[in-house]
Amino acid sequence: MSREPRTSPIIPAYGEFTLSDLSASLLASLSVEPGTNPLGLPSVQQACLLIVDGLGWELLRGHQAAAPFLSELAFNSRPLTCGFPSTTVTSMASLGTGLTPGQHGMLGLRIAIPGTGTLLNGLHWPDDVDPADWQPRPTIYDRAAAAGVLVAHVASRKYQSSGLSRATLRGAAYRGAGSLGALGAEAVAALHEGKRTLVSVYTPDLDAAGHQYGVGSAAWTYQLAYVDKLAEQVAAALPMGAVLYVTGDHGMVNVCPDDRINVESIPELREGVALLGGEPRARHVYARPDAAPDVLAAWRDVLGDRAWVASRDEAIKDGWFGAVDESMRTRIGDVVAAATGTWAMMAPDAEASDPPMAGMHGSLTAAEQLVPLLAFLSR
Repeated sequence: MSREPRTSPIIPAYGEFTLSDLSASLLASLSVEPGTNPLGLPSVQQACLLIVDGLGWELLRGHQAAAPFLSELAFNSRPLTCGFPSTTVTSMASLGTGLTPGQHGMLGLRIAIPGTGTLLNGLHWPDDVDPADWQPRPTIYDRAAAAGVLVAHVASRKYQSSGLSRATLRGAAYRGAGSLGALGAEAVAALHEGKRTLVSVYTPDLDAAGHQYGVGSAAWTYQLAYVDKLAEQVAAALPMGAVLYVTGDHGMVNVCPDDRINVESIPELREGVALLGGEPRARHVYARPDAAPDVLAAWRDVLGDRAWVASRDEAIKDGWFGAVDESMRTRIGDVVAAATGTWAMMAPDAEASDPPMAGMHGSLTAAEQLVPLLAFLSR
């Protein structure tokens, strides 16, 4: 059970060391947009970005024996902050656009569609919402391709037509791969097809193992070892002078049954609430008209030190979402709650279709926010 003292949230270092800054710096390193390189990445002609879903910095550092290649790369590196919420929808949009969550508007797993009284699930896109309208900003792939760079994204074929892919990967040639070996083969093949090349590779299986079995479980540890071998094999096959970067979209924590707060069973947490968005460790709470102050007070009072609770304006002012476009403000909950420790704010009836999860993510703890930035340069 989570009984650690309350600590301060890890506010993402937007403009300095986040996933959006990694993408902006990648473009600069390929001479696409050379004026913006906050990470100071070296100039190259070919870059491969391996995105390992669920690979947190603290998790990698705590399981070095399972991932010797990645751990060696981590020895002289420092972590990035992924952005808030620390979840796949938001992080893939940050990587895909080089923008903050408040600019690209992909602000969590479930967020309100303003004026409709409904939620958009970023992993299960509704048919009546066009991804290009919901996230209209140019992607890094659009911008790189316009500058003459060969751009490709390698992932499972099942994601190719998803709303998330159509919102964040526009401009990339999608190369389907059904196994870790195929991911590596397709990535290496793409890198050898152009003199200036940007290839991203996405693997979801470490995250899936963490959700189902828990981080640190045997299943999770074996999967980390497979990811380590994938990275090592891609690194060994890079063209001369090419670089492999490895990062994650978020970390993860294990949540035990005693730390699961059923918000639907607590009347004070339901009062005045029109919609409950987000996910168990990062909630967007949308209030009924004129109820926002009371909802804020109730969530703060009931949750106490089990969550950092802020109003929309407070969360924006404190930098949770980075720079926020005015058009994106109403997608943010009137109240935003980020779980501390290993707590989770469950909605078992409304989210009954969600699979049971041992590991979760989304919040502002170091275990979830910090992700690696590892680099291997072929010489």
